[in-house]
Amino acid sequence: MTIEVEAIRAGDTGGSADPGRAASRRGRRWLLPLLLVGGWLLATAWRVWLARHASMPFAHTDEDSYLNTARALAGGPGGFSSENETLRRIGYPLLIAPAFLLDRDFLDTYLLVRVINAALNATVLPLAYLLGCRLLGLRPGPALAAAVVAATLPAVAFHATVAMTDAVLGPLLLAWLLAVHRLVDRPGPVAAAVCGALAGAAHLVHSRGVVIVAGFALLALALVVRRRLGPAALLAAVLPVAVAALGNEAGARLLGDTVHLLGDPASGNAVRALTSVRGLSQVLASVGTQLWYLTVVTFGLAGLAGAEAVTRVFRRGGAAARWTFGAALLTTVGVAVGAEVVLAGVPDRVPDAIYARYVQVFAPFWMLVGVGLLFGTAYRPLLRRIAVTVLLLAVGGALIRLRLDHAEAQGARLRWGGFSAPDLMALTDGWRQMRPLVGSAIGVAGCLLLVLVLATRRPAVRTGLLAVVLAALVVVNVATMQVITQRLIRPLAVAGTPVPSVTELGVRPPERVAASTGVRYQLRFNLSHQVTWTEVPWFRDRPPADAAVVFARWAPGEPGDWDGARYGFVRLGGDPQRQWAAWRRR
Repeated sequence: MTIEVEAIRAGDTGGSADPGRAASRRGRRWLLPLLLVGGWLLATAWRVWLARHASMPFAHTDEDSYLNTARALAGGPGGFSSENETLRRIGYPLLIAPAFLLDRDFLDTYLLVRVINAALNATVLPLAYLLGCRLLGLRPGPALAAAVVAATLPAVAFHATVAMTDAVLGPLLLAWLLAVHRLVDRPGPVAAAVCGALAGAAHLVHSRGVVIVAGFALLALALVVRRRLGPAALLAAVLPVAVAALGNEAGARLLGDTVHLLGDPASGNAVRALTSVRGLSQVLASVGTQLWYLTVVTFGLAGLAGAEAVTRVFRRGGAAARWTFGAALLTTVGVAVGAEVVLAGVPDRVPDAIYARYVQVFAPFWMLVGVGLLFGTAYRPLLRRIAVTVLLLAVGGALIRLRLDHAEAQGARLRWGGFSAPDLMALTDGWRQMRPLVGSAIGVAGCLLLVLVLATRRPAVRTGLLAVVLAALVVVNVATMQVITQRLIRPLAVAGTPVPSVTELGVRPPERVAASTGVRYQLRFNLSHQVTWTEVPWFRDRPPADAAVVFARWAPGEPGDWDGARYGFVRLGGDPQRQWAAWRRR
């Protein structure tokens, strides 16, 4: 009996155990974790490398707001923030505040902030892998391939290059959807607490988190009604969200006036955007454009995923997957609508052709689901979803083109900027203007390619072609980020980096420093960042009485050229080409 038990434990019911086979199984068991860790390290290094040209912030004024808040949270001097009281969040500044504790030169601090960004942003890879396995039921190989495609998407990777909340919201969303799946699959206090903590973290990081909290509240309420969530689990779900909300309020009060809020409160335009025919049509058009954008930059795969999600929500069985897809749909549309309503409430804001930043965090999820559908889904259902996607792309591109032409004919050309949708710009070569028809053509071409691949009858050939397609997607993602780096990040970084630096000009602590509003804002902000020991107030013409050094406009022979000699200053140096100079009081 003892011999038989030992043989069974060894995995061999007859004959001797095979040590070689057991070692091979152990090796395979360790291979996947090693691949995930190695992939995360590689993804982190790639993201740091992408930002190599940006030694200083270039996404003004968002980066400046978060960096100033982080510095104040670390005990340093304050500054300004472009946020307002309603939308103010301290979650992201808390994450990067440790970079300021080392009391290093700003260039070193900013590099450390980008490393933190890159490490957190790169967790999209392991999180997407877990979602592929648990939500989509993929085997390890396909799940890893799908995760790599999702993790290299420019929509998520781009934000690792800037000190902005979007760097962490992408992986945070994936983690929350994982937690939603677990909560529905195995309800309990622990799962509820984790899901609530992640929803609370999203709320703490950005106002988009309000939509995630709302989605989580609806989910918890539905589980309570179905008697799948008891009082203890409900309390565990609610408590982390309440702690996050109160923590944000406490942090804001703790900062007080150290960080000056320059953002205007939302005006009545936000209400009119939903209560007037013109306003509502503008919101709906903008929301449709954002959803169209997600489909284009994922080469049609987000369209397949969206169609599948809608089908799953109304299909019986598979409650965990059904509720997770429902949560993803609800938050995607909710964020798109909420963003447009909030932006409509900003006074005197020029309407955007598209402002995709707020929905970019959802791109990795929908890309992952789209890729996952290519493995194991029957041909005819996939063909129907592809047909729907092609129709939506074609109609969407035509309607967006009509909207742009109509606005231009009325003399109200819609805004189209570098941070609206950098990946769409790179893919469509639309650096000067939005090209929706080209975008739709790209998405349709991706769908048609999938039809050709999926129509292959032989499974081995089909698997090989799918591998080639996924590899090509990764290459296109990486190439697109390289184009964005060269066409957007590098020029903006060069234009906004002051030469010479503050240190080279001999400005040292504890000198009080001020900056004139005559200096271009990119240079003014980055000059101010280099003064790490004191807050840098702004002035128009007459500098503050306690200012020992000032940064002012230097434009010889032009209006607005600042003559510091009138106020007892001597010029230290600067750059007349970029029209700024540093002056020290005699």
